[in-house]
Amino acid sequence: MSTLPAKQRGSSEPAETREEKFRRLAAICSAETAYVSSTTELVAHPAFQEIVRMGPPIIPLILREVQNRSGHWHRALRQITGADPVPVADRGNMDKAAEAWLRWGKEQGYEW
Repeated sequence: MSTLPAKQRGSSEPAETREEKFRRLAAICSAETAYVSSTTELVAHPAFQEIVRMGPPIIPLILREVQNRSGHWHRALRQITGADPVPVADRGNMDKAAEAWLRWGKEQGYEW
């Protein structure tokens, strides 16, 4: 099976869902940035940028990833929302950052 989305393959297969696209891009980004220590390089990765361009509809998907502690998704959330609920004292602490974003998500009415 091709790894390209259906609309790029020109087939009659249904296009991937928003969640499928997010999962595909997240897997690519994770695999290709696994050994990247630079935040600048991470956020500049094409798959990361495509996730950010997906915009507010994927916030619940990202919050689910934050809840599962799978990656540095707070950077995408900051770019998509313009918010930064992580107190300065907690920056660099992934657990505290996750708690702040999950609290923010609940306050904004997101369900994941």
